[in-house]
Amino acid sequence: MTQWQKSSYSGGGEGNECIELAKEEHELLLRESDEPDHILTLAPHALAALLRGLSTP
Repeated sequence: MTQWQKSSYSGGGEGNECIELAKEEHELLLRESDEPDHILTLAPHALAALLRGLSTP
């Protein structure tokens, strides 16, 4: 069973407004909690590049 972890930036309320991350054997999984059936499969280096791009001003 895949264990999803919420982003540390998620709100503490009851809403499902967050990004969740899980680890499989050789890849990472990323999903929006509002649409849990839509899952992105990423190599660790691809997720790192995505996060760098999102955090760049």
